[in-house]
Amino acid sequence: MSDQNMYELLGLSEASTFEEIQAARDRMVDQYAEEPQQQAAVEAAYDAILMERLRLRQEGKIKVPDRIRFAENAPEPPAQNKSAPSLPRPDWLSSLVDTPSRDDIVWPAVTYAGLGLLGFAAPSLALAVAIAAAIYFLNRKENKFWRSVLLTLGGLAAGLALGLTVGQLLIPQGAQFAWASPDAIASAVTCLSLWTVSSFLR
Repeated sequence: MSDQNMYELLGLSEASTFEEIQAARDRMVDQYAEEPQQQAAVEAAYDAILMERLRLRQEGKIKVPDRIRFAENAPEPPAQNKSAPSLPRPDWLSSLVDTPSRDDIVWPAVTYAGLGLLGFAAPSLALAVAIAAAIYFLNRKENKFWRSVLLTLGGLAAGLALGLTVGQLLIPQGAQFAWASPDAIASAVTCLSLWTVSSFLR
């Protein structure tokens, strides 16, 4: 098919724009909906025009608008962050660990900070209130009371064990300080443990 014939078939000239070529092709395909041979001729003319335009463009004889992309100018895909592959978490761990909201961290933190300070004056009272607060914060998330009690007891045991050890190391046996005792330090560490449990577990 000669250059002139393919343009004439679509009712175009060599000066026609890409949009005009597409519109002419769509119009003629609709026009010859009942005539497959004519449709095939229209498609062949359209393909020939596009191939000629691509060849002329590659030879630098015509300028194509930047918005029209060809395969050789495909945009580079955006760079993806190469992060270390994450290991899948077991189901039991996913059901235990929480992704807390800001409020689930801040309000318990304020509560336990106050109880930690109270522990220097009245360690037993601070621990009692801290246990009740942990059960409340955990139960509020999932409405599973007995699970909240078990998690609180685990946090209490871990906090007391660590707190008493730290208290004995920081304050030698028999030494007296007006502001602290091993029990007060154990109470503060336990409050920290209960805050961790109530904020990050469910």
